[in-house]
Amino acid sequence: MKVAFATQDQQRVDAHFGWAPHLAVYDVTPEGYAFVQDFAFGDGLDEDGDEDKLSPKLAAIADCAIVYVAAIGGSAAARVVASRIHPVKVTQPEPILDILDKLQNVLRGTPPPWLRKALMKGQERSFDFENDAEVKR
Repeated sequence: MKVAFATQDQQRVDAHFGWAPHLAVYDVTPEGYAFVQDFAFGDGLDEDGDEDKLSPKLAAIADCAIVYVAAIGGSAAARVVASRIHPVKVTQPEPILDILDKLQNVLRGTPPPWLRKALMKGQERSFDFENDAEVKR
């Protein structure tokens, strides 16, 4: 599963989604994680009401299941959720590697329902009515 982090310094989740100069993307599995790519965004990020600044960010993380942010506006959160990406707000700046370690440990156990749903991003879902169970394809 790919996870994005809104960051100013590429080390910590410390940026508002709309104003983040970087979105660092990692691939996370129960066995480990690997850096995939850093998406850098230029000037004009601090303009409130400029919804166009969100489009390149949403395109950059389109294949991510989760995005960690320090903050996110209401319209941006709606667009992130509509893209089937789960936004997670951190309460204070937190090192990306610490979050990755925690996420990896959760994946080794029984992930909460929101994370199980995020893990299914990009997979077709169907329902087996005879067995009353959801089936991944």
